Amino acid sequence: MEAEYATYIADAAKFIAASFCALSMMAAAKGVSKIWIAMIDTVGRNPTVKSDVNAFGLIGFAATEAIALYALVIALIMLFL
Repeated sequence: MEAEYATYIADAAKFIAASFCALSMMAAAKGVSKIWIAMIDTVGRNPTVKSDVNAFGLIGFAATEAIALYALVIALIMLFL
């Protein structure tokens, strides 16, 4: 009987931990949107710096998106292992 309760508590803890990973993915999505907004705003003000802004913006986008992918992988590991 107690073993069943321990299993239920462990399953609940896994789902709560996965939800925290989902929160970090939401924060990464917000960061990506801020990067794109800043890129569009900067190029709109000074179109001559498009190539410089594009290079740094894509690097920032890749780094921010990598955080979301790492969080997804960790969530899947917690749920299925």
